[in-house]
Amino acid sequence: MGSSLLFLRGSEAASMPAAQMAGRQARIPQISLRGVTVRYGGTTALDSVDLDVASGEALVLLGPSGSGKTTILRSIAGFNRPSAGRIALSGRDVTDIPPHGRGLGMVVQSYALFPHMRVAENVGFGLRARGRSRDEIGRRVAECLALVGMEGFGRRYPRELSGGQQQRVAIARALAIDPPVLLLDEPLSALDAPLRSGLLEEIRNLHERLPQLAIVYVTHDQSEAIALGHRIVLMREGRIAAQGTPRDLHDSPPDRYTAEFFGQANLLPVEPVGGKAPAGLIAVRLGGQRLLVRARGDGAMPRAPLLCIRPHDLHLDGAAALPEGPVNTLEARIVSAQWLGTVHRVQAMIGAERMRIDLPGGATAPRIDTVAALRFAPERASLVEGG
Repeated sequence: MGSSLLFLRGSEAASMPAAQMAGRQARIPQISLRGVTVRYGGTTALDSVDLDVASGEALVLLGPSGSGKTTILRSIAGFNRPSAGRIALSGRDVTDIPPHGRGLGMVVQSYALFPHMRVAENVGFGLRARGRSRDEIGRRVAECLALVGMEGFGRRYPRELSGGQQQRVAIARALAIDPPVLLLDEPLSALDAPLRSGLLEEIRNLHERLPQLAIVYVTHDQSEAIALGHRIVLMREGRIAAQGTPRDLHDSPPDRYTAEFFGQANLLPVEPVGGKAPAGLIAVRLGGQRLLVRARGDGAMPRAPLLCIRPHDLHLDGAAALPEGPVNTLEARIVSAQWLGTVHRVQAMIGAERMRIDLPGGATAPRIDTVAALRFAPERASLVEGG
């Protein structure tokens, strides 16, 4: 999925040999943005974004409010007209096509169901607008309600449903037109935690049953992004800050911004040092102590390097078994320990640097104001760019 995207016009497709056309279609992304910029007056909400989404991919747009993630979604849907750049669906340029002509399904956080219509009427709305027969509408509505676990609710009104049930109906309505792309704009933000968790799992299961469906999901919640996304695009100030698999962005973030967005991270300034290191590792110095950490894929030393290690990857000496091979040890002074049920949340100082350690809740908490040996495997630490 590179910059060689083809925006095929009808005449081009008609003149192309069948074998060549099939080969190109296999490579054409379901969604493509090229140089898409969106401005509102003097404010740039989206700044020259290039992005591809493959058929069957679940792509999550993650970032804080105002980072541009919803602007991308609305641009794909056709509600935002780009100030510059082009948007294509399956190779067809749709930049100037209005939302109803793009054939996409969309679900927003407020459900947006018609309160005067029953559930079945809500789900069948898009099909009626397309002039489908009554029998076809009835069959498709039943199929989509079954997909989201809402069989038997067709005659109820939205006011008779819980928030989670209403959102299931909204998803069924979006799927009823059999769209190639499903756009979800923070669909769980209005629900409480147990409902969010359950509905997120249902969206994952739904995607397994519809493997060709491309999903673009907007959220500011990194746990939702990690649970759902095949790939995550992290946004910052209208630009793509980082993208990759959830595992890559969590375990090997490129910079401080990405590391902090994907959960708690200890970020400590280090200096590179010479000397031999095992393959795939690099030596750095922290407060006079030499450590081995995982080298970046390109082998380069980041600018203003920071050691990045997650709290759950730090262990008290002897409290946990670590993989065979080199192990780093740091002396730290324990300054606080709080039991939170599943974990002890421990704060420790290494010189002037504060570190957070998450120990299993069933373990014995370390004593305050004692010096402890913190151990971690080099493979669980990475170097990120500071600033």
